[in-house]
Amino acid sequence: MSKPVALTPGDPAGVGIELAVAAWKELHRGSDFFLFADRRQMAALGDSVQSCEINQPEMATAAMKDGIPFIHLDFPTLVHAGEPVVENSEAVIRAIEIAVDMAKGRKIAAVCTGPVNKRLLRQTGRFPYPGQTEFLQHICSARDVAMLLASPELRTVPVTIHTALRTVPAELTTDRIIRAGRITHDGLRRDLAIDAPRIAIAGLNPHAGEAGLMGDEDERVIVPAIRKLVDSGIQASGPRPADSLFHESARSSYDVALCMYHDQALIPVKTLDFFGTVNVTLGLPIIRTSPDHGTGFDIAGKGIARPESLIRAIEMAHEMAANRNLAV
Repeated sequence: MSKPVALTPGDPAGVGIELAVAAWKELHRGSDFFLFADRRQMAALGDSVQSCEINQPEMATAAMKDGIPFIHLDFPTLVHAGEPVVENSEAVIRAIEIAVDMAKGRKIAAVCTGPVNKRLLRQTGRFPYPGQTEFLQHICSARDVAMLLASPELRTVPVTIHTALRTVPAELTTDRIIRAGRITHDGLRRDLAIDAPRIAIAGLNPHAGEAGLMGDEDERVIVPAIRKLVDSGIQASGPRPADSLFHESARSSYDVALCMYHDQALIPVKTLDFFGTVNVTLGLPIIRTSPDHGTGFDIAGKGIARPESLIRAIEMAHEMAANRNLAV
């Protein structure tokens, strides 16, 4: 019997719950999961939505046939779609912590995190992080992590993640690129079963600096990193001009693109597959995936949110667990 994936709700006023319901309706056996949710919110979904409260993760697989399995998580304030409140933020954080503990204890295959409202989480005083990736790095005591954006058409990893664009050149160091390249290489081998990943490394400046005419970071910072990665046995190439790195023919020449900043990595993958892209954290001792979209407060409760990214995030979590031999 396979272990389930634990799905954290993200902000309960967002689209997370309704997307979990949609995912339950679409997924087949072998992609089992359970949700952390307040039983009052589950009851408010009405008779048209079947749910099944469980007490332990191992109950999820059997419960999937009867309804969407969930473990009760008390939210102090009654949830209303599209109306986030800070009073529920502590429970949002707690759901992540409980799920991580379950993963560390091998009770579940993986953690799939729902989208959160970071501004509200920071008001608790317990979330001084740019995003869930950095929070997970902290609670897992991971030295380095990388954020992989994955779709069938393209995989990308930003070296600098939630960093203001104006500070990227100062934060971009040779050592940081090397660490990101190694985490990416090891992650693709361990979690995606790619034996010898080909890593295309994007330049920072237009035309990858054009021999220093448009900035010296490419030659001064990125090239030495590529050389050291290659010397260590990693198939790394570049720096490659970002404006010609993502068309169909170019994509066939690599398994993942290592990009220098957030939007350089996220714009192409979201353009190619906006509704199906998955966010994966590489470098953790546990498996973590997430749908690559926000809370959707403006559409919550309207029945129009699309579940493709969440469905793929759950499926990918199971695939990664199987590759790590954590599925059973």
